[in-house]
Amino acid sequence: MDTIIFDMDDTLYDQSATFRTTCKKMLNVSMKDSELVHLYILSRKYSDELFDDQVAGKITMEEMHIRRIKDACADVGIEISADQAIEFQNTYVQEQGKIELFEEAVQLLDYLAAGKKQLAVLTNGAEDHQAMKIKQLKLNRWIPENYLFISGSIGHAKPSVEAFHFIEDKLDLTKAKTVYVGDSFANDIVGAKQAGWQAVWMNHRNRQMPEAAAKPDKIVYSAKELLDFFLES
Repeated sequence: MDTIIFDMDDTLYDQSATFRTTCKKMLNVSMKDSELVHLYILSRKYSDELFDDQVAGKITMEEMHIRRIKDACADVGIEISADQAIEFQNTYVQEQGKIELFEEAVQLLDYLAAGKKQLAVLTNGAEDHQAMKIKQLKLNRWIPENYLFISGSIGHAKPSVEAFHFIEDKLDLTKAKTVYVGDSFANDIVGAKQAGWQAVWMNHRNRQMPEAAAKPDKIVYSAKELLDFFLES
């Protein structure tokens, strides 16, 4: 593998940590950590479903933010208003200003950079918001600024094959020697495989594999397993 391209959210860092902190601050409900993680997974499911509509202009960004947490909460019997959902989102963004890479992700990026591998990031989301997280995580320590790709700035979002082709046009890569690492089966694994890349599913949420034609080349269940996979490759 000569080129390794990463998703960012919940692949290189624990996105649920900021979500859990936000829930504890904003939801007037006592929940166990396992219940908070379940709520987080529900919110990501709705977020992925609503993202395409937002990109297509069918709903606004604010509507997406409201609906993903309202619908997730409704699934576990918690009712919140639209105003509360907006307050939740604002607090969530503040908490994301404190995110840190998985310790093993730091080790992995150090190892790959030392091995002169070509590294990049492809992440879905609004340009300003994702750029803030990229800066907070200090990803430019390992990856050139022009190899940090955000769907909101390149005009294509995963799993669209155009997003992956955009990167192919920008990087000197060989498809057979390129691997994409991500946590979302629908966005990351399906997208990478349809582009002809290898794909590693960072399934640290222990999601069930959907019935799909696309299959990951490797499944790992923790940042430690992800690190070990590359160390042994």
